[in-house]
Amino acid sequence: MHARKKVFKGLDRIGYICKIIQFTLSGIYIHVPFCRQACHYCDFHFSTNLERMDQMAEMICRELKLRADYLQKTSVETIYFGGGTPSLLQPQLIEKILNQISITYNSDWREVTLEANPDDLDVDKLLSWKSLGIDRLSLGIQSFDEDVLKFYNRAHSSKESKSAIEKARKVGFEKFSLDLIYGYPQPTHELWKRDLSEAIAQNPGHISSYALTVEPKTALGSWTEKGKFQPAEEDFVAEQFEILQELSDKAGYIQYEVSNFGKHGQFALHNTNYWKGVPYLGVGPSAHSFDGKNRGANPSNNSLYLKNLEDGTIPFAVDNLSDEERLNEYILTGLRTLWGIDLGVIHKDFSKDLLASKKSILDQMDREGWLIWKDKNLSLSKSGKLLADSIAAALFF
Repeated sequence: MHARKKVFKGLDRIGYICKIIQFTLSGIYIHVPFCRQACHYCDFHFSTNLERMDQMAEMICRELKLRADYLQKTSVETIYFGGGTPSLLQPQLIEKILNQISITYNSDWREVTLEANPDDLDVDKLLSWKSLGIDRLSLGIQSFDEDVLKFYNRAHSSKESKSAIEKARKVGFEKFSLDLIYGYPQPTHELWKRDLSEAIAQNPGHISSYALTVEPKTALGSWTEKGKFQPAEEDFVAEQFEILQELSDKAGYIQYEVSNFGKHGQFALHNTNYWKGVPYLGVGPSAHSFDGKNRGANPSNNSLYLKNLEDGTIPFAVDNLSDEERLNEYILTGLRTLWGIDLGVIHKDFSKDLLASKKSILDQMDREGWLIWKDKNLSLSKSGKLLADSIAAALFF
């Protein structure tokens, strides 16, 4: 496919749908900024200094109290512990945070997710998490190949991954997701096929899969700059994306977002709400928030975050979006999903006629077979999803 050269630039970055409607539900995201060790590809905010976890949990609770009005008394439907490595938190700290949410917010939880590394899962922790109301685990598997795991600097082994899944099932977890990375440079696609087949064989309800991306301030970025690592060609990565689509579809998974595949009734509710534009409050260092109209973020600095909250200051910077920015984010995020974008919403809420203003571009995309039309709803075909962000960018105002 000649257009593959533009495929993966920004493919795995999540934007925000900004449909302007009245919301009755919301979510809370808690960023836990600690990891035992740095994965060589990761540029998320974290620290390997684990000494301040108690203090961090205390300040996260304080932020939850200080920002009580942000969600405007909507019911909190989903809670998501992300990171970093939230499974490093002792259960009593997780309980403290959940109790604070219960006290401060209108809570009607339908899903509480905890990101976890396989090496952190033991039966006692799993039982504690389940007793606290956590009902969904997102397991950072990344690969089942030992050499690849070592290259990524992951702390777990393939054996620990399979054991973690087995333990989670035994204590009664029914909802969990496996995270995988594709695009590791190889002469053939056999390694990726083995990884994906092994993940499917574990029969999780959900699989999230992302392309290996070279980020500047990572070990991988440094190696690439020094010529010690050669990333895979974009066509190779695109082929692996197509293998992901093919094998997951055969196994009964629905690609409901570019990087997310779920069986019926197993879509990640918290992330689905992100893409549908439901407001959420993000607490913790580097956490982002969205109030249904504007967004903002906390500083990506543990010390600064802690100091601000100790002083009683909310460390949150608002990013006021223009109508055009909201519209473009709606297009960007919506086209990544199964549900697509609604041309009626664009006309009603943004006073724009996408069909008229982008007619020639849309006609060309139609001829390429990238679009699916259903009344006034526009979504992407399988081949279109390969180019999701490039297609969205071409439709920006």
